[in-house]
Amino acid sequence: MRISRKGTRRERGASAVEYALIAAFVAGAIMVTVTVFGSSVAALFGADWPF
Repeated sequence: MRISRKGTRRERGASAVEYALIAAFVAGAIMVTVTVFGSSVAALFGADWPF
């Protein structure tokens, strides 16, 4: 019997779901960071920055 080194279709689908969850977590972390620190960072640069 020959053993394949590549994952099965089910395993590849699982890794795609895992990458989507990681991307969603990173996007959520960015949104939380901008929400929490956005006003304080904007205050450092002045009210009319960057315009």
